[in-house]
Amino acid sequence: MKLDRDFYLDENVVEIAKYLLGCTIFTKINEILCSALIAETEAYAGINDRASHAWGGRFTPRTATMYKGGGRVYVYLCYGVHNLFNVVTGPKGIPHAVLIRGAIPLSNSETMRNRIGLIGQKKLVINGPGKFSKALGIAMKNNGIDLNEDEIWIEKPSTDSRPGPIIQTTRIGIDYAGEDAKLPYRFFIDDYWKK
Repeated sequence: MKLDRDFYLDENVVEIAKYLLGCTIFTKINEILCSALIAETEAYAGINDRASHAWGGRFTPRTATMYKGGGRVYVYLCYGVHNLFNVVTGPKGIPHAVLIRGAIPLSNSETMRNRIGLIGQKKLVINGPGKFSKALGIAMKNNGIDLNEDEIWIEKPSTDSRPGPIIQTTRIGIDYAGEDAKLPYRFFIDDYWKK
């Protein structure tokens, strides 16, 4: 069952980042359906978080999607190479987002291997936000789409059990954020990259 709109509208982006672990993301890109279990996330707390693209109330063509309200896809280009996938959260006007950094393939893993150039390898762990988007076929053209539609969506875990253990730590690659770089806003399922 898809996560509903109310879930994404919650203002607690850190709790949403944690909850998304163990959820399943689906993409139907060019009629190819893939799914993966979300295994690593990072929270970005809007205008008050120096690591966020919307820090200080920045509103630009790039960040506009973040202000439209929870339940949308925010994709941006990193280093001119990697498309990074984020889940927009919070009410309209509050630009929170959760970066999905890693996942464990569940279906159509051969397609995902081909997309990231790992043809023939038996195991595939998607460890890194650029690799995540590429494996699932996500690109800039997906920026702004609604997560309650049928191109990209996230479903609740099939049971009430949560994956574990879950590790909480600081985010990666945001030294420019000063003190905010030390915020414990990164979550991951312990040792998922060894599966």
